[in-house]
Amino acid sequence: MQRSASRLSRILACAAVPVMLVAAGCSSGSDSGDKGSGSSGEASSSASATPKPTPTKTVEAAKFAKLPDVCKAVSAKTTASLVPKAKAKNGTTAESSDAASRGGCSWNGLEDKGVKGSQYRWLDVSFYRYTSDATLGSGQERASENFAKELAKIQGTQGAKQLKTMTAGGIGDEANTVTYQLRKTDEDFTYASVVARTGNVLVLLSYNGAGYAGADGPSSKTVTEGALKAAKEAVAAVAVANK
Repeated sequence: MQRSASRLSRILACAAVPVMLVAAGCSSGSDSGDKGSGSSGEASSSASATPKPTPTKTVEAAKFAKLPDVCKAVSAKTTASLVPKAKAKNGTTAESSDAASRGGCSWNGLEDKGVKGSQYRWLDVSFYRYTSDATLGSGQERASENFAKELAKIQGTQGAKQLKTMTAGGIGDEANTVTYQLRKTDEDFTYASVVARTGNVLVLLSYNGAGYAGADGPSSKTVTEGALKAAKEAVAAVAVANK
């Protein structure tokens, strides 16, 4: 009987082993399933998937808030010397749908010198003000980008001869002068264009002239000096307007 009891104990112990392993396996599977579908797991996953707010890009504030009166940006004394017989001494204002951002003024006239022929002169100045924008950049950056574009346009003038580009020091933050010859209305015109930037404002100035009825036209030096003088006054006017 003792042997039978001992043998029976061993059989029951061995039989119990598989049951414990199966139970452990189910328990393990149940825990794994709970972790995959439990509410705490979902909350953790949801929290990690929430996108972080994108920080707002900041740009430098525009330096100048307004433009000067364009027709007064170049002094009356200077315009009178550059265009002696201007049709409109105070200049002709260019139409603008947004005077706070862009404006222009021009002077032109023909000076009759009798038997010495006639002299034609034309002066034009334009202002463009750029505001700061988080997407487009600061007003200064935008003005600088357009400085390069406007300079390239002038350099690409069709029919231009003897075209030269020079750096113009002492005018705003950056400036270039482009000189060239251009034939139109059967006459040879001498041009000097200045592209200048001061802060977030772009200044475009063009001065040209020609001789009629046998008169010699102005020299490139004369036209260039006149354009630079007017450009300096126009750029200075921007700072004065924003005081």
